[in-house]
Amino acid sequence: MKNIRVLVVGCGNMGASHAKAYQNVAGFEICGLVSPGNSKEALNEALGGGQKLYSDYYTALSDSKPDAVCISTYPDTHEAYAIAALEADCHVFLEKPIADSLAGAIRVAEAVEKSGKKLVVGYILRHHPSWIKFIEIAKTMGKPLVMRMNLNQQSHGYMWDVHRNLMKSLSPIVDCGVHYIDVMCQMTRSKPMRVSAIGARMTEDIPAGNYNYGQLQIHFEDGSVGWYEAGWGPMISQNAYFVKDVFGPKGSVSIVAKNAGGEGKSDDVESHTKTESLRVHHADIDTKNEFTKEDEWVNLTDEPDHQGLCDREQAYFLQAINDNIDLTDHVEDAVNSLRIAFACDESVRTGEMVKL
Repeated sequence: MKNIRVLVVGCGNMGASHAKAYQNVAGFEICGLVSPGNSKEALNEALGGGQKLYSDYYTALSDSKPDAVCISTYPDTHEAYAIAALEADCHVFLEKPIADSLAGAIRVAEAVEKSGKKLVVGYILRHHPSWIKFIEIAKTMGKPLVMRMNLNQQSHGYMWDVHRNLMKSLSPIVDCGVHYIDVMCQMTRSKPMRVSAIGARMTEDIPAGNYNYGQLQIHFEDGSVGWYEAGWGPMISQNAYFVKDVFGPKGSVSIVAKNAGGEGKSDDVESHTKTESLRVHHADIDTKNEFTKEDEWVNLTDEPDHQGLCDREQAYFLQAINDNIDLTDHVEDAVNSLRIAFACDESVRTGEMVKL
């Protein structure tokens, strides 16, 4: 079987990791690197050199004639770039979110259906063994579930540049929140009914209409509730910034990331994916209201680093193409999580609860 030729668009953090994955996963070959700035030269060197470099995406798409396109650019380009690739008869790996508007996400989904090509959206936690186990255990805790999650980042240096650029088009609870909304939807498999959210603009360093701290709440049809909190910037506290905790009538399960939750790690992408341990608590009590079971610690030996997760994502992308995997549910879930996130964004801006 011949290699899938991939055009890599966006050569920053995620683009570089995906490009390295295409070298690590047999069955791919890179046919070009695209970025408007110097990141493509740095990535080319990191890959060993010899890659064809482009500054313009559409020129690269026409010239390189790829089988697939990997899009890791800022969200305001996702819709246009993905649709152009699909119309050029390419499979697409697209970093989340699928677009910078709900209407745009729906247009991408429609373009996928029309093209018959594969679209994999970068929901990296779906490929993480510990997060898969976290969701699996949460489902055994009964209903309703209470889901508490956050990822606040005291970003500075290069990461503050990245976050400021992201906030030109999206808020933290949309850009990051789609991951954790997707997790909540997997845990409950229940219909989200309404959302409410708050936000604060804590710096003049971002667009006037945006905010760099937000917290959202989701109410599900089965009675489950969930909240997610995200803040970006040099003023963000590192106290309790890494919370991943779920409880139901039968007990609780929590991600306990002693290292990832340590001082100075909040804007470290590598530490965001390190779960380290799952703590499982059972609610069973005896006639004296004392617990009948000790808490359990689940330590998965298969704990990939950030690059390892990107390798797994791209291996799945390859399998989807070669084995013709039906990704209808995958695309629908990506659109649905973004629909919920934008409803939360609307709640921040209006001060009202939003029904879904």
